[in-house]
Amino acid sequence: MNAQAAPHVLVVEDEEDIAYILRFLFQREGFTVDHAADGREALARLEQPPPHAVVLDIMLPYHDGIEIVERLRAQPGWREVPVLMLTAKAREVDIVRALDLGADDYVTKPFQPEEVLARLRRLMRRAA
Repeated sequence: MNAQAAPHVLVVEDEEDIAYILRFLFQREGFTVDHAADGREALARLEQPPPHAVVLDIMLPYHDGIEIVERLRAQPGWREVPVLMLTAKAREVDIVRALDLGADDYVTKPFQPEEVLARLRRLMRRAA
């Protein structure tokens, strides 16, 4: 991570209220935040330079978060970007599948904002 540039986070979330909370939380921390409201927008991002981290919902219009994390891990330049899944899907099978396919961490909704922030910071430190 460039010490002079603000860390860049991509939030992929279709619920506008949650996206707003995450954007506010991460910007308050000094991050630059981009938002994709659906899987199609998220996949379009693969054509751009990768962010420092991705916060990714599973249940999205067009392409779900599982498909997105698979594609991220297959894309050169995006393979090492930390992915934090943030989703209402709390079944063990969903958690294990996401982690097995390349997610670095998994938080279920409802969530505690400060916990999400702490987990994101931890992932970004490991990737630096």
